[in-house]
Amino acid sequence: MFMTGTVQIRPVEEADYAPWKRLWDGYNAFYGRTKDTALPQDIKDSTWARFFDVNEPVHALVAEQDGKLIGIVHFIYHRSTTLLGPICYLQDLFTAEAARGHGVGRKLINGVYACAKSAGSERVYWHTHETNATAMQLYDKVADKPGFMMYRQAL
Repeated sequence: MFMTGTVQIRPVEEADYAPWKRLWDGYNAFYGRTKDTALPQDIKDSTWARFFDVNEPVHALVAEQDGKLIGIVHFIYHRSTTLLGPICYLQDLFTAEAARGHGVGRKLINGVYACAKSAGSERVYWHTHETNATAMQLYDKVADKPGFMMYRQAL
């Protein structure tokens, strides 16, 4: 059941590790990274540590309601050859199942928009798997159409 209190979007705190990990594990399971294909612990540990390292461009916000974390978003700033300021890549967005359809994802995206604007970024972008129709319904409401396809090659 979805809780009824106000949803607060805020930067992740070191005390958030256990609920963040639960949501992060849920995000990874959604994309099939479990058991034999799960992320190695050193990657999980490094990701967590980067949020608190002032020299890292990796950041995290959480959605909190009634004292519980119900969503996470990770984002990264990087340079571009076509803009002077940094670009913000929204890498991971996940909400607890009970929070879905209640505007939590939109609030997390808007939180990234606010952080990016404050950091001097002119653009936020992200991608999702082509089968993630539920997320695309939200993304179509909160962002311009991308105009670009993503290609990748594992090395």
